[in-house]
This record gives sequence, C-alpha cells and structure tokens, in this order.
Amino acid sequence: MSKHIFVTGGVVSSLGKGLTSASVGMLLERCGLNVRLQKLDPYINVDPGTMSPYQHGEVYVLDDGSETDLDLGHYERFTNAPLTRHCNLTTGRVYRTVIEKERRGEFLGGTVQVIPHVTDEIKGAIRHLADDDVDVVITEIGGTVGDIESLPFLEAIRQFQLDIGRENCLYIHLTLLPYLKAAGELKTKPTQHSVAALRQLGIQPDILICRTERAVDAGDREKIALFCNVEKRAVIEERDKEFSIYEVPMSLLDNGLDQLIITKLGLRANTIDINDWRDILHAMKNPDCEVTIGVVGKYVRHKDAYKSVYEALDHAGIPEGTRIVVRRIESEEIEREGAERMLSGLDGILVPGGFGDRGIEGKVEAIRFARERKIPFLGLCLGMQCAVIEFARNVLGLENANSTEFDSQTEHPVICLMEEQKEIMNKGGTMRLGAYACKLQVGSRVHDAYGREFISERHRHRYEFNNKFRSQFIANGLNPVGTSLDDSLVEIVEVADHPWFAAVQFHPEFQSKLTAPHALFRGFVAASRRRRQSSTLENAEYGV
Repeated sequence: MSKHIFVTGGVVSSLGKGLTSASVGMLLERCGLNVRLQKLDPYINVDPGTMSPYQHGEVYVLDDGSETDLDLGHYERFTNAPLTRHCNLTTGRVYRTVIEKERRGEFLGGTVQVIPHVTDEIKGAIRHLADDDVDVVITEIGGTVGDIESLPFLEAIRQFQLDIGRENCLYIHLTLLPYLKAAGELKTKPTQHSVAALRQLGIQPDILICRTERAVDAGDREKIALFCNVEKRAVIEERDKEFSIYEVPMSLLDNGLDQLIITKLGLRANTIDINDWRDILHAMKNPDCEVTIGVVGKYVRHKDAYKSVYEALDHAGIPEGTRIVVRRIESEEIEREGAERMLSGLDGILVPGGFGDRGIEGKVEAIRFARERKIPFLGLCLGMQCAVIEFARNVLGLENANSTEFDSQTEHPVICLMEEQKEIMNKGGTMRLGAYACKLQVGSRVHDAYGREFISERHRHRYEFNNKFRSQFIANGLNPVGTSLDDSLVEIVEVADHPWFAAVQFHPEFQSKLTAPHALFRGFVAASRRRRQSSTLENAEYGV
C-alpha cells in the first residue's frame, strides 16, 4: 500500500507549502523511494487557466495540456515524479464532477451533500495516484487552515486516515514563527492557534515545519511540542533562504526530516544520495562571471508571474559558470521612456509570454533594440509573435503589421488566429495546450543548442505565424528553423545575421530543471556571457 503525506499551512498564506512539498518529495526520491505529488486548490475555478498572473502567478502547463497551479512547477523542478491532470484538483473541478454525476443519475434516490459526495470525490482523486509501484503520495492542501474554502479538503484528508489506517498516513503542518522586535523573541502563539484549529477539525499534525527568520532554540521547540501535542524532534526549523530556494531541501535534511518521515511511515529506504545537489549549490554560489538579463513583460511586478522563466535562467547559468542578474522591465515603461534609456547595459533580452495588447509596442521596441544592437535575444510564445511583428514592420517594410489578436483589421496579419480556434467561444482549457513535437532545421542555432533534430515542447497559445508571409521572411533573413512535423506551423524563428536571436512559439521554461538546464536557455545565457566578456575586454583596451 502507498503511504500518504498531507501538507497543510497555517497562520498566513505564501509560506511555501509548494516548495516544502517539493523538497520532501526530492529527499524521499533521493532515498530510493517512488514518489507522486499533487496539489488540492480550494478556489472554485475549474483550473487557473483563466486567472490573471496578478491573481495567482504563472499558469504552469503539463505535457498532457493541463493548466495547473505554479506549485506543480516546483514539483517538476525538484523531483522526477510524473505529473498529469490528476495532480491538480480544484473545488471547481470537484463540484463540476459531482454535479455531472448527479445529472447522469448516479445518486438517484439520495440527496447530494458535501459529506459524503464531495469528500468522496476528493478522496478518489488522492487514491488515483496510489499505484502499486508508488511508495509515497504527497498531497498539498492549498490555502490556510481556517479558510472556509478549505474545509471540504481538510475533512476529506481526515477521513482518508480512517480509510487507510493511521500507520499509512502522515500530516505535516507548515506554520509561521514571527519575530517581534519589540519583545526580542519568536512568538509561538500563532502556531499554537493554527494547530488548535486543525485539531478541532479532527487532524493532529505529526510534524510541524516552522518558517522563521531566526533560529528556534530548545526552549521554543519544547514549548511548541508541548502545546501542539507533537514530539520535540518533530518540530522542524525552516529558516528563510536568502540565496536560493534550492537550499530548502538541504535545510530540511539538516533537521533530520527525511529520517523522521521514513521512521514514522515505516518505509524501507536507502541511504540518501544528495552529493550532486550540493555540488550544484556550490557552483551557484561560486560563479566566475555575472550577466544582466532584461526580462521585458507586462507582469514583471508580480514575482511569480514569470516564475519558471526566472528559474530556467538560473538553471542555465550554472553549467556556464554565470550568475544571472535579472532586470525586470515593464514593457509599458519602454513605450513611455524609450528603449535606449530602459535597455542600455543589458547583456541579453528576453520577452516572455502573455495575452492582450497592453504593452505590446514596448515589447516590439525592445526586440528591435536587441536585433539592431546585436544583443542576444530569446522570445517565448508571445515573445516570438512580437519578434515576427517587429521584423515585418522594420525589415520587410510592412507598415503597421500586427497580430489579429491586437488589430483584427490589420492589412498585414503576420500573426493570426489558428484555424481550430476560430469557432471556439469558451476561454478555459481551449487553447493549443501541452506537448507537441517539432522538427528542427539541421545546422540552425537551435539545432546546435538541442543537439538533436526532433524535440517536444509545451504550448499555450491561440495565435500563430501566418504562413502566407513565410517566403518574405525567409528572403529577408528571418528563418523558420523549427516547424510542426507536417510543416504547417512555424514553431521557431531565427535571425540569420545576429550573434544569437531565437524566438519560439512554445514555453521551454516548463521543462528546465536545476539538474538539467534547458538547452535554449543555456544557449541564450552562453551568448549573453560572450557579449559581457567581449564588452569587458573592449572597455579594458580603451581604459574604461
């Protein structure tokens, strides 16, 4: 039987339940265990696909086309656990499924209620991941204990322990120990209240992971253990990480969390092997070069809106011996202040994905600046579409060329709505989503970066390169070097006369890991490093 770990959070939101769950999964994997992870989200949206990044951060896309919570990105970056649509469940999906069953007559004669029908649906989703070859299923409960939205999920995991037996179930509660400067001490009372709220719901935490700015001394541990009814060794300190989120597993390891879980669940595990992770962290802390990358977008003020992009840049810098300094640039600021003022001094420019026409002209100007100044450039999804628009206007001479997303009456629709999208009215889950194969042009820059002819990458878009203009672009030096297998869709374009200019219709950031940086990001970072080094050498020659 698979063992189950449930991760809840208390006191405040944004404590890092996703990172903690991913770190636990990583530690158990490194002990030779087969792990699965999932996130249960209390919001009523069916999925986060229609949410603004300002509301919920980035939407993370899986191979099967599921639009999921950004925490699933942490799961993939930290572990090798396969993720599918069954790994992210929302209140909206639960109620939709229950109502569909009622309409089909599956509950004839009965009143449909939260208990047992909604909770049974939640428990069914948890059981779905518990295959014969899975040692541990880690389930993160979104929200904060005390939220009314979370109650059905908490009730479901309370029942789940009764269904499978106490020895097969473990509850981890992530909480906050605030430090009050006036008192000069950590305060444990919020944690006590949070655990009390859980216990009132019938859940007794087995392990408390305490987020804190300061060290937790023996006295505080004893107090927390006594008032929260847990063992002293089960009070785990998780200090804030100033350098990198990838230090979290090491902190938990130093506090003995892996062995505590293995002991409490009676797991048969190997000695943990984590030396490569330590080596990577050492390399991150000891680079021999630094480059500044400008990320030009419309959501840069929200730290999680382009979360996977920022992580992929950091990953790529490691094998290149390079620390990445990200300069977040609002594309609307470029429209107001000009590209010269906003983009000078950058070693590379990246334009990520997005929707809507706000800030589009700033992105186009940023791409023109990168192309004409020979600055390494990487465009992702909408970033590719803006690169096509820029090239059409300023090289092909197609005045006011645009995407029909932004100007439905444009005379030169170099980006247009995909044929299969033209009859679709609903917004949620209806884009071109998930992994699709792509064929690369041998000898192209991206082919050299990937080192193979065929790739598979994840998509999330409705609009595409307009093939009616393909020959004009090729004749003027913007080459479609990656296409769908039937050659009907342009997936990647390169500027021939440029040190490194690539733009892709997909989202490569979703497949980058600390232990396996993505090839395109590595190529982009390497080119940015070369630019920095040549600029440094040139300045030295002129005594600057």
